[in-house]
Parts: sequence; C-alpha cells; structure tokens
Amino acid sequence: MADNKKVRVRFAPSPTGHLHVGNSRVAIFNWLYARHNNGTYLLRVEDTDVQRSTKEYLDSQLSSLEWLGLDSDEPVLYQMTRIDEHKKIIKELVAKNLAYPCFCDPEELDKKRAECRQAGKTYKYDGTCRKLKYTEDDCKKPYAIRYKVPEDCKFVEFKDLVRGKVRVDSEHLDDFIIMRRDGIPTYNFVVVVDDIYMKISHVIRGEDHISNTHKQILIYNALGAGLPKFAHLPMILGPAGNRLSKRDSAVSVREYREQGFLSDALCNYLVRLGWSHGDQEIFTRDEMIKFFDFDHVGKKGAIFDIKKLEWLNGVYLRQKNFDELLVAIKDLGNDYYQQIQELWNTDQLTFLFDQYKQRATRLLDMIHDIISLAHDPKVLNLDLIKKWNSPKTPELLKMFLDEFEKLEEKDFSHDILIGLAKSVCEKLELKLVVLAQPLRLALTGKIFSPGVFDLIKALGKEKTIKRVKLLIDEL
Repeated sequence: MADNKKVRVRFAPSPTGHLHVGNSRVAIFNWLYARHNNGTYLLRVEDTDVQRSTKEYLDSQLSSLEWLGLDSDEPVLYQMTRIDEHKKIIKELVAKNLAYPCFCDPEELDKKRAECRQAGKTYKYDGTCRKLKYTEDDCKKPYAIRYKVPEDCKFVEFKDLVRGKVRVDSEHLDDFIIMRRDGIPTYNFVVVVDDIYMKISHVIRGEDHISNTHKQILIYNALGAGLPKFAHLPMILGPAGNRLSKRDSAVSVREYREQGFLSDALCNYLVRLGWSHGDQEIFTRDEMIKFFDFDHVGKKGAIFDIKKLEWLNGVYLRQKNFDELLVAIKDLGNDYYQQIQELWNTDQLTFLFDQYKQRATRLLDMIHDIISLAHDPKVLNLDLIKKWNSPKTPELLKMFLDEFEKLEEKDFSHDILIGLAKSVCEKLELKLVVLAQPLRLALTGKIFSPGVFDLIKALGKEKTIKRVKLLIDEL
C-alpha cells in the first residue's frame, strides 16, 4: 500500500493525436494504483499546444479512455482554462526574483545550441539575462521568462518508485524557460502548478519524462509545495528493441478497437508490458487491482508482441457469450451488427459465434468470415487444394452429395455428417481429409475454417448442395 497520504493520481494526455498504446498503459497503471490504494484517478487534458490540439483528437482520446474503462473520478480538467492562473504565478515568481525576463534572440540561442552539439558538449544557457537590469520599455519587446536556478543548488535528487535514486548534478542544470515569448507558459511549469492544484500525490508516467523531473522539482521548491512521489515506467518497444512505431504495429488504441480487439484483452496485455505477478498472464480487473504495485514494475523496455496480443484476445473472445459478442460487434460500427442480423437468424448466429470464436484472434476477422459464409464464394482457388486434389475428387464429391441429399435437415448433426463422409471415403479407400478440404473450399472459399461438417449444419441443405456442385463443375 501507499503511505498514509491520500492517493490522487492523474493521466494527462495532450490532444495532438489519437491515444497511443504507450500512453494508454500509463493511464491504466495510474488507474490501477488509485484503485489498489482506494485513491482517486483523475484526467487532465494538457491542451496548451494550441496549434496542434484539435477537437477530433480530444474526442478520440476521451472515447478510447471510456472504452478502456478509465473514466475520471472527478470532472476532467482542461489546462487552458487555468492559463490566467499560470501567468499570475509566473508574475509572482518574477516579483520574488525567482524568475526573470530573457530578451535573448531565439535564433542566436539555437546557433549556440548547435555549436555545442557539434562540439559534443551539453548546451547550457549562459545566463546572459540573469542579472540584466531592464526597464518597462525593455518589456515592450518580446521576451521569455526563465526560472532562476538557485546559485547554491549543487544537484537535484529524487527517489523513483521504479528506478530508485535519480540524481542530476549542477552541470546539467540551467535557467530554463517557464513562459515562451508568445506568452504561453511551458509544460514543465504548468504541469507542476496543476498537479499542486489537483493535490496529486503520485506522478506516474513514462520514462521519457525523467529528464523533465529535476526542472519540475525546482518549480515545486520555488512554490513552497511538497513533492509528489514519482514513478517512471519503461517504454513500450518494437520487436527490434526500438521505440514502437507504425512500422511495427498499430500504435493507437483506436486502431486496435477498430480491428476487433476487446478492451479487456488490450488492457490485460498492456498491464503485463512492464509489470508481472508471478507467471500469471490473464487477469480479471479485480485481480489487477488487488495485485498491482511498483515493486514488480520492471526498469527495462517491454517488447510489444502482436502475436501474443492476438492470442490473448482469442482467449477473451472465447469467454464471451452470445449477448456479449453482440455488444462488441455493435461497438465495431460500420453496420456489422445489422449485416449479420439480416444474413442469419438468432439460432444460426448463436451456432456460428460458438464455432468461429474457437479459433478467432480478432473480432473483426470473425465477423467478416461469418458475413462471407452467407454468400457463395466469389472465387474457388483450386491451388489451395492441390495437395488433396486427384482425378477421384469429382467422383468423391458426387458420391457425398448423393448420400447427403437423402438426409433430412433435422438430421444434420456433426456425428451423422462425419459418419456419412467417412463411409464415402472408405468406399474409395481415401482418407477423410481428401474429402473434407475440397468441401471446405466449396463452402467457404478457404481451407481454414471451423469444422466443415459443423458449417454444413449452419448453411443448410440447399446452399451446401449448390456450392459443392459449383466446385465439381470447376474441377
């Protein structure tokens, strides 16, 4: 458990893109830590990047978080609504000589920064404006505001709940900008002011923010506020160990949702990227909440494995009953729900769901297969069955159809149909697969599907006969 201080955590996305799976894992870890400690999970939209922030991305991110079950426990806070408060506090810091105007030309600073980079040195602001005397007329010109690092500050150190002690020495500290020349306060400043305002006890975020933490601690100190606890999570990496990108896999929650991954499966998978509880792979939400802590969060980056996610999604699909699958299909959009209702009755759908979910890894693929099954295959690729095709194949199919036509549909059970197929194959001294695979191609246009004799039951007599005859004609 956390210490006695009331746990309040926040997830703070910027609406400059769709919700990345890495960011969604940060949200999940925040949510789990709050729930584990009977705390509060909050959402803050960091929309100060006015040029890149859009309503489309905001709506997309909020929708993704809702789909993952990560709704904020209190009303969402929008950072731009507090911009006047941010500026007021900056003004107070300048008045206390804890910050100062910087009139340096940005192009000149960029030039110095490039020179340092070329020389293999770390750039550090030289303090040109730190002790500069300025007038009201000077302040009519464009200027930024820099935080004044105390002269006696030798290092900044904090204990990270994942990484242990982290220290930044003075040679890496300089007077950093807290308000840009356009009058917009910077991220490292507003994030501290708003975390103080929201009474955040634990800042849980990706390890890419470690380099910001020392600056933020200095701001906490300047404002006379107590520090939260910090936890920096390992990055999610692609198969080659690089940062996860679109070359490796889809990177937004929205894309996985549209592909037919279930929210519980994606959540379960992301939780296991960087955190473990023994060898357990599959967790209910209650189990995640019960077991989650930072003692078992790793320091190394976690490799994103799409095959493992697909396997896990398949496990969750098989656990869904008929009504739950219908709800998930509605969520996919694109009228899939209406299509399957028009093509199949409830009894047929119940049967098909039960068959197709046994091998499915993505709900969308499962739905496409069920919709496709309702229609005659557009193409019969005979190359797919060349392994089983022989001069006897047309005769074998005809013999099967002759016996099949004698059956009543009420007798279409798996055992009766497979018994009939075996009987026909025995007469020609052939293995069952030599008949089953051509039948599968005739019925589905594929050679991978649920059991072919189960599909015959779903399709019925008329469609089965028609499709098998089309294959015989092709052969």
